[in-house]
Amino acid sequence: MKKILCLNYSQSGQLHDIIENFIAPIEHAEIDRVKITIKDRFQFPWKVNNFYDAMPETVLEEPIELESFSFKEENYDLIILGYQPWFLSPSMPTSSLLQNDRFLKRVKNTPVITIIGARNMWLNAHDSVTNRIRSAGGQMVGNIALVDRAPNHASAVSITHWMLTGKKTRKWGIFPLPGVSDEDIKDVSKFGITLNEFLKSNNFDNLQPELIKKGAVRINSNILFIEGKAKKIFLIWANLIKKKEAEGKNRSFWIKFFRIYLNVALFGVAPILLFFDILLFRPFKMKVNKKKKEHYAYLGIK
Repeated sequence: MKKILCLNYSQSGQLHDIIENFIAPIEHAEIDRVKITIKDRFQFPWKVNNFYDAMPETVLEEPIELESFSFKEENYDLIILGYQPWFLSPSMPTSSLLQNDRFLKRVKNTPVITIIGARNMWLNAHDSVTNRIRSAGGQMVGNIALVDRAPNHASAVSITHWMLTGKKTRKWGIFPLPGVSDEDIKDVSKFGITLNEFLKSNNFDNLQPELIKKGAVRINSNILFIEGKAKKIFLIWANLIKKKEAEGKNRSFWIKFFRIYLNVALFGVAPILLFFDILLFRPFKMKVNKKKKEHYAYLGIK
C-alpha cells in the first residue's frame, strides 16, 4: 500500500477544502494528512495594516515559527503539498515549511505534487517553491493551480473584501464571489482520479500532461505580463522597508507608502502598461509567450 504525505496551511479553510476533495478518490493508500498551523497566528479576517505589514518578510521568504507537527513515516511514496501565494511569493507558513529540516528530509528522493489555491498570480511563487523542492532533492511530478476566474481588478476588490471581513460574499452585491469557485473546488476531485491511475503503476512521467489536459493549469497572458514585472518591484520594496527599519526609521510609515504605491500601480499604472502591451507588443510576442506558458505549466517537472 502506498504511503502519501499530504500537507498544507490554510487561513480561511479554502485550501483545506481543495485538498480534501483532491485526495478523496485516492484508493489503496495510507494518507498522512497534516494541517500546518503557526505559533503567532495571523488574524483572520485581516486588519488592513497587518496585511500589508506581512509583505517584506513574505517576499524575502523569512521563516516563522510553526506549531509542532509530526509525521507518521520516515519515508513516503508521494508528497502532496498545498500552498497559497502571498505577494507573488509562497505564503510565510509555506516558506517556513520549505525550510523545515524534518520536512525536507522527507522531500529528498520523493515525488512531489503541488496544489495551489490563488487569486490569480502564482507563477513567481511556484518558481520559488519548485526551486526549494529541487534543492532538497525532491522530484516535482505534478502541479495543479486553482484560481479566481474573475477579471483581475474585480477579483482584487472581491478578495480584499473577503480578507478584511471574513465573509466570502459579493461586495455590495455586485462584485463576483471571491476566491476559487465552489464548482472548481468540488471539481478538483477529477485530478485525484487521474493521480489514482498513476499511483497504480508507480510511474509519474506523464502525470502533468494528463493533468493539463483536464485543465489543471491555465495561464492568462495578462497575468503572465504583470507577474513578469511585479516581483522585482516587490523585492525592491521589501528590501527598502527592511533597510529603513534597520536604520531605526518608522516601519509603519514605509508600509503605508508601499500600500499607496501598490494600489496606484494595480489600479492605475498596470492597466495602462497592459493596454500598450496588448496593442503594440503582444502580436509580436506570441511565440515567446507560448514558450513561457509551457515553461510554467511544467515548472520543475522533467
